Amino acid sequence: MTQDFIQVAFDRIIQTHVYTAIVLRNKDQRFAIFTDSSVGRFLQSHLSGEERTRPLCHDLLATILNALEVRVKQVLINDVQDTTFLSRLFLETEKNGLKYIFEIDARPSDCIILAFLHNAPVFCTKQVADKVIPFVE
Repeated sequence: MTQDFIQVAFDRIIQTHVYTAIVLRNKDQRFAIFTDSSVGRFLQSHLSGEERTRPLCHDLLATILNALEVRVKQVLINDVQDTTFLSRLFLETEKNGLKYIFEIDARPSDCIILAFLHNAPVFCTKQVADKVIPFVE
């Protein structure tokens, strides 16, 4: 990692019937990424350890990645345009002694869930940190 990347951590979820705000923080600020309410319900059930009777899409994807021996290496929130965040998901696998890293464009909310499920770090660029509107309660 270079100094242009800032590690962020999950701070909290704010859930309504219409949307979810995923609040992230770094050492200097907090900001929110807004997404649909189903993402918030999934995150809340995961954080509370709630048992699900059937796997959801994120569970399925995590299971597929595990079966293929693909590791979620990191997430990078790399841009914000107006109020829309953009991110990249970095996946790693090894074959014949060589490591392969794949960089995939994905919604930040999906990336954050996968980072949660795989205990992977989440970063944002310094440019994103400079552009975000600070989250204030």
